[in-house]
Amino acid sequence: MWIADNWKDYQVIDCSKGEKLERWGDFLLIRPDPQVIWDTPRTHQGWQNPNAHYHRSAKGGGEWEFFDLPEQWTIHYHELTFHLKPFHFKHTGLFPEQAANWDWFSRKLLCAGRPAKVLNLFAYTGGATLAAARAGASVTHVDASKGMVGWAKENAAASGLEKAPVRWLVDDCVKFAEREIRRGSHYDAIIMDPPSYGRGPKGEIWKIENSVHTLIQLCAKLLSPDPLFFLINSYTTGLAPSVLTYMLATELYPRYGGQAHAEEIGLPVQETGLILPCGASGRWER
Repeated sequence: MWIADNWKDYQVIDCSKGEKLERWGDFLLIRPDPQVIWDTPRTHQGWQNPNAHYHRSAKGGGEWEFFDLPEQWTIHYHELTFHLKPFHFKHTGLFPEQAANWDWFSRKLLCAGRPAKVLNLFAYTGGATLAAARAGASVTHVDASKGMVGWAKENAAASGLEKAPVRWLVDDCVKFAEREIRRGSHYDAIIMDPPSYGRGPKGEIWKIENSVHTLIQLCAKLLSPDPLFFLINSYTTGLAPSVLTYMLATELYPRYGGQAHAEEIGLPVQETGLILPCGASGRWER
């Protein structure tokens, strides 16, 4: 398992009965987590005194209950700064487990000894984009949500990266990749974080199990002749890490060699010393 254990401003304090107690900077949040199927005693006092609690509805979705939480606050990861705020479907605007991948590809970029072009698809609020830019890469950041791209720009400015070589694009990721192929564009590294389920601008249905292999095939055509890495993330519980390994290997080995590997990603839990699984990542590198 790849573990995001270098955080100072974020921590999973405890997890039990379908929920996790987290510290985000100075604030404690309780949020649902489908992986937490165990029922252990809740002894930490934070369970009784959170700043906010997201309650899952039995009918789907849910809502926040606020006690003492600002509309927006910031946390830091090394030299990066992120604006956070609670919004629909329990999220805060950041997936802290992804720091395990930020650290990995930042080392790859810093050790490359040459300028690198990175494509970040389904780029959300820019965690991976900022990590890659901080490591010296020029980044193309693509997300279909105008609000998410705007949020990512705010994070870049807060991190002192407002002048970094980043192209901020609001676009459908698949259609953008298809146009880039027609334009003859190439990238030294590709990062993608596709959703488990979604709809395109014209109502097209995206299901990761049905579409992710086609997307990997498509993006493999965008790699430069001497690529550095390819990273794909999945939060779909039914998609085993070995499936990510298999797809990356079948598409990239014949052309580039290298090695592919996938693991669960996770976060350490303070109260138990165990690791909370948070999805999976597949990495190909040379």
